[in-house]
Amino acid sequence: MTKGGMESVEVFTTEGKGRGLKAQKEFLPGDVIFAEPAYAAVVFDSLTHVICHTCFKRQERLHRCGQCKFAYYCDRTCQRAAWLNHKNECSAIKRHGKAPSENIRLAARILWKIEREGSGLSEGCLVSIDELQNHVDSFGEEEKKDLRTDVESFLEFWPPHCQQFGMQFISHIFGVISCNGFTLSDQRGLQAVGVGIFPNLCQANHDCWPNCTVVFNNGNHEAVRSMFHTQMRIELRALSKISPGDELTVSYVDFLNLSEERRKQLKKQYYFDCTCEHCKKQLKDDLMLAVKGGESKPSADTVKEVIQFSKDTLEKINKARMEGLYHEVVKLCRDCLKKQEPVLGDTNIYLLRILSIASEVLSYLQMFEEAADYAKRMVDGYLKIYHPNNAQLGMAVMRAGVTHWHAGLIEAGHGLICKAYAILLITHGPSHPITKDLEAMRVQTEMELRLFQQNEFMYYKMREAALKNQKIQVMPEPSNENAPSLFHKKE
Repeated sequence: MTKGGMESVEVFTTEGKGRGLKAQKEFLPGDVIFAEPAYAAVVFDSLTHVICHTCFKRQERLHRCGQCKFAYYCDRTCQRAAWLNHKNECSAIKRHGKAPSENIRLAARILWKIEREGSGLSEGCLVSIDELQNHVDSFGEEEKKDLRTDVESFLEFWPPHCQQFGMQFISHIFGVISCNGFTLSDQRGLQAVGVGIFPNLCQANHDCWPNCTVVFNNGNHEAVRSMFHTQMRIELRALSKISPGDELTVSYVDFLNLSEERRKQLKKQYYFDCTCEHCKKQLKDDLMLAVKGGESKPSADTVKEVIQFSKDTLEKINKARMEGLYHEVVKLCRDCLKKQEPVLGDTNIYLLRILSIASEVLSYLQMFEEAADYAKRMVDGYLKIYHPNNAQLGMAVMRAGVTHWHAGLIEAGHGLICKAYAILLITHGPSHPITKDLEAMRVQTEMELRLFQQNEFMYYKMREAALKNQKIQVMPEPSNENAPSLFHKKE
């Protein structure tokens, strides 16, 4: 079954997994299999005044809707593009007196669209909203209670003059949001800023070692460049060669967890048991639990003790980060590494987690040399675990490259930036803002490397002068969030 620009994929039913997506033709790494605009999307409650409600870009100054005083936009172009979806919301917020939570707003936008277009197949959609999985029958007591609260709040917000929907259908919509809400990120892809429903993407099944990745593209809304105008959308991109008839899969969770942990997370959030090859055979688990080899191999008790110490330290680190106590975070990381290094192997996930935090926080504190050392070890471990075209791997390699550049280690910095660029060209594509930033860095470090190779002394003199005249680029404040996960699960 294909429809409106979706000719390259088909929906099929798979035994034990329900519906899935299958390729209709061959794809190579980096190919866009399909792009899909959101059926409906909203900005998170905490960010409604700093993120554009149309394209989800973070902007310094936004225009506020004069009617409801709630929605914000980049400019008139974004405001006009939003009106069809915002019109009913605008008057409902005025009538209600305030904007409800993101879940209620998203459900209302979906139901207003159904009121306008009906609940059958929308243009370009392979399945209708009615057909999406809601998993309401699998909800636990707490989730059922949250669902009842959401439905009650929705009914208070929903205007009496709009089409009325039955309780069962409203519950279905909230179930769909809970299980299929896709995380939308800002233009650099570094922060989760909203949630949307993309019916075609919802059909892609999970695999811990997928052949596709999803990237959110904020589009281009500049009216003066309307010939290049592109709509906000997600892109499903191939990570490896895909043959006609192959199932298209994405990963709902970060691979950097033991197979048992990933399975627990998938069961809890998405209500299925993962039967992918990597989970069944526990592939890479041995690397993620690696301990030092050789004659002085640590005892099982020592390993257990160090892993428990690592878990306790990670809890303390989270607390210190929440309070902005970054020097305390560094001390905790150094102490933990001292305990880990004689016992845990280079690819052990507990060691890698501490190395990642240490490199990020030390970069922020501008202690670049120490940060670069930890970043290099982290990347070496990641390269042995992650799929070679994994977006999170690409971002980690990029961060390590920038840290090395700041530390004046131009050769290693340029090498890492080139490696990150090669990964992000596949996962994000050449026009994504983060790939463009990386290309500019690659060109700059290449020029610097040439100068360094010609005259090392001259290179350091010029670098010193440049850094004196130009305020050194401060690394972004460490985030307490992980990279945005694929699907947004209401906590």
